[in-house]
Amino acid sequence: MPPLRTALLQSSGRPGAVAENLKALDEAAARAAAAGARLLVAPELFLTGYAIGDAVPGLAEPVDGPGAQAVAEIAVRHGLAVHYGYPERDGERIFNSSQLIGPDGTRLANYRKTHLFGCFEQEWFTPGEETVVQAELDGIRIGLLICYDVEFPENVRAHALAGTDLLLVPTAQMHPFQFVAESVIPVRAFESQMYVAYVNRTGPEGEFEFVGLSCLAGPDGTVRTRAGRGEELVIGEVDPEFLAASRAANPYLNDRRPGLYGSLA
Repeated sequence: MPPLRTALLQSSGRPGAVAENLKALDEAAARAAAAGARLLVAPELFLTGYAIGDAVPGLAEPVDGPGAQAVAEIAVRHGLAVHYGYPERDGERIFNSSQLIGPDGTRLANYRKTHLFGCFEQEWFTPGEETVVQAELDGIRIGLLICYDVEFPENVRAHALAGTDLLLVPTAQMHPFQFVAESVIPVRAFESQMYVAYVNRTGPEGEFEFVGLSCLAGPDGTVRTRAGRGEELVIGEVDPEFLAASRAANPYLNDRRPGLYGSLA
């Protein structure tokens, strides 16, 4: 299989302005497709903005809502898969969710954040209950987590055991926790033998200061591409042949002794 060229959109868009964020996503998709990308990944809650406070209920929409339909049109127009974060409404509940739309406009996966960070998220969102959500794209098994989820090694290891090759992690990583982007993400990729695409917001937003530093980390623990602190579109490749060789050389998953770890749960 050829490498999966993956574009990471580091941007906070315009909080509260869904139409403008969709326009920014469309422009990024055009640039990504022109560079040969088959997948575009946008940050956590990119559709609406993160620090939107009591606007969350009014901007939340169902999994197949107008935002999803607009993203599907973007995916088809540019011939690539698009992954984006949004607030999902399901009856009276609202989830911090992300959705992967295929190049043909079909929904490949929808994930609800399981570990909510801080008072803001815990006030407005219901935690999801499904740890491993996956989809297939060009022969690559893609898994979904969101931000704080990836800081729990159990989540990433669950994906490794389920065969995830590329883990997409839209995030709203803020100061002073930039060490997660700089150090934790490459370690997660190495210890669970997968690629991890960590895609952040950037700049001030409400009470938060997002640090950027989006990256694609490989299974050898090295960063294939890294954004700076500002608005940026960076592109890297997920190479299935390199992944297979790395897994053969680093047999963490085969050398596990699950019988010793029961007390952890």
